[in-house]
Amino acid sequence: MNVHAALIMGIPALVALGGGMLASVWKPSHDTRSLIQHFAAGVVLAALAVELLPDIANEHAPGPVLAGAFALGSLFMYGLKLWTLRLEHRAAAAGTGASNTGLLLATFIDVATDGFIIGAGFAAGGETGTILALGLSVELLFLGLALVSDANAGWRIVAISGALGGTVLVFALAGNFLLTGASHAVIGGALAFSAAALLYLVTEELLMEAHTVEEKPFSTLVLFAGFLAFWTIQLLGR
Repeated sequence: MNVHAALIMGIPALVALGGGMLASVWKPSHDTRSLIQHFAAGVVLAALAVELLPDIANEHAPGPVLAGAFALGSLFMYGLKLWTLRLEHRAAAAGTGASNTGLLLATFIDVATDGFIIGAGFAAGGETGTILALGLSVELLFLGLALVSDANAGWRIVAISGALGGTVLVFALAGNFLLTGASHAVIGGALAFSAAALLYLVTEELLMEAHTVEEKPFSTLVLFAGFLAFWTIQLLGR
């Protein structure tokens, strides 16, 4: 792995830390968070449609391998969702003073998956890793805002965000190390797994959370703006 790739992998980690620092001094309104999440959803959709899916096709991996890997990724993210909901219900039943350690652990697993996706992108070659790193950085920037609570605030949220940034970097490096030089079938399968995880991120996290408040009519335009911004960067980088 070259130094340039390692530096690009470090961007999401720094962005995650920056999100925690931002959350320590600013707590946006629900409407503002909804618009941010719509924009982030558009960016991740663009990363999926413009970069990841074409690269999966370019790997020329066997169809059954790709379908199986996508199904496995879907089941993995579904299992993570069920586990998170179970932890939320348990915490709610215990009252507001309940520990949120379990929910934080689920968040760390989600971020570790993001890191592995970035590493898989760099192993695939081309601009895939860079595109995915930049796209997922948008999610990580505002992850700290979602973690702010009575238990997590101030210096604690900065420390948690820094740990999340370290996690995404470690798993990006690990994913790149494990998949570099792998066969087309293995890399294609890893990217198909990643596609399922990104699709889950958009539909079951960003947009679901964004719709917990009454949606403004222009929210849809913000989503398309996120897609267009990312696509424009990719087009200008050709």
